[in-house]
Amino acid sequence: SDTAAEMEAIRKASMDAGAYDAVVSNHWAEGGKGAEALGRAVIAACEAGKSEDFRYLYDLDLPIRTKIEIISKEIYGADGVDFSDAAEQQMAQYESSGFGKLPICIAKTQYSFSCDAAAKGVPTGFRIFVREIRSCVGAGFLYPICGDIMTIPGLPTRPGFYDVDIDTETGAVIGLF
Repeated sequence: SDTAAEMEAIRKASMDAGAYDAVVSNHWAEGGKGAEALGRAVIAACEAGKSEDFRYLYDLDLPIRTKIEIISKEIYGADGVDFSDAAEQQMAQYESSGFGKLPICIAKTQYSFSCDAAAKGVPTGFRIFVREIRSCVGAGFLYPICGDIMTIPGLPTRPGFYDVDIDTETGAVIGLF
């Protein structure tokens, strides 16, 4: 429902902010075909980039706790991080098992920089709560579960099946897209 002018304004703002490219992706409606332009843009950006310029926000040799604290403070603006007893035990277990040098990918609400989905904008004066830490050793990262969040990605607050129906006269499925 966005107009061409609105989409161009977003593209221009993205490019002005330093993006390599900004393309439309509507894979949710067209499957792989809808993500083709995005895939090509990602490939072009990777090929144009210099791998020697890549660096993590933190040194991978730092303890898990320190890496989580750096991300929480530097990216999200948190005052600090609190860890559950389970998270403390998991950090110790991962480090003693040789997985302490893996990078971190934090799982938290997408609605706020804090763990409180209702705290919109750029909240201040908050702490990140790490409930547990899970591993994707094969993929090569650890992911702290912060606050009250489910880890199944992409689920809307109102399930899409509410809008799906069958036209009883034609038998056609309606409401998918």
